[in-house]
Amino acid sequence: MGTTGEAIALSPALVVEDDPAMRLRLARLLAEQPGAAVPPVFAGSLAEAKSCLENDSIRMALVDIGLPDGNGIELIAWLRTHRPHVPAVVISAWGDEETVLAALRAGAIGYLLKEREDAELTLALQSIQRGGAPIDPFVARRILALLGAADEPVASTPPSAATTGETLSERESEVLRLVARGFSNREIAELTGLSRFTIESYTKSIYRKLAVGSRTAAVFEAKALGLLH
Repeated sequence: MGTTGEAIALSPALVVEDDPAMRLRLARLLAEQPGAAVPPVFAGSLAEAKSCLENDSIRMALVDIGLPDGNGIELIAWLRTHRPHVPAVVISAWGDEETVLAALRAGAIGYLLKEREDAELTLALQSIQRGGAPIDPFVARRILALLGAADEPVASTPPSAATTGETLSERESEVLRLVARGFSNREIAELTGLSRFTIESYTKSIYRKLAVGSRTAAVFEAKALGLLH
């Protein structure tokens, strides 16, 4: 999404969560963050969330996976198409590889687990404010293990959509390596001597070629395809 890698405002946030206790917890954590002048907007379903997003002031979305009328990943994909300026972060009890990868590929910039202590979630929210893409350590370990398994030789496997598409240019590969090291678009522009607009253009091209919607997903996909080592 467009703001990924740059500072992100947490207020006003859209919290897509149907559990009342979790709503209160997230409201409290968000209220404790610097610049939290506006209380979050709450939605308990996909339909309600889309209605809330008619409000152009929403700056970011915290999205649960299991919702009464569908899967939160559907909303993340919808945001990527209809509200690309609103970054989405998953906050869920689900941490299986398939769900995490689907969320990242749909455009989520982070993946947090509800089971974590308030202090851990607070650090994640602060990371988002700085333009980070926080992934719960437990989730990250499982995904990295999955990518490691993907590096092992296997019998003839049909190539993925990304591998049969266009290849990355030398400059795009350079930008992707810097993205993987955690640099923001502004920092990459300074390191390469290019304009920030040019870096954003390269980033969008990388997303298109890898069929992903976020920096985090681009790094995961590139590692899985052997484009990053």
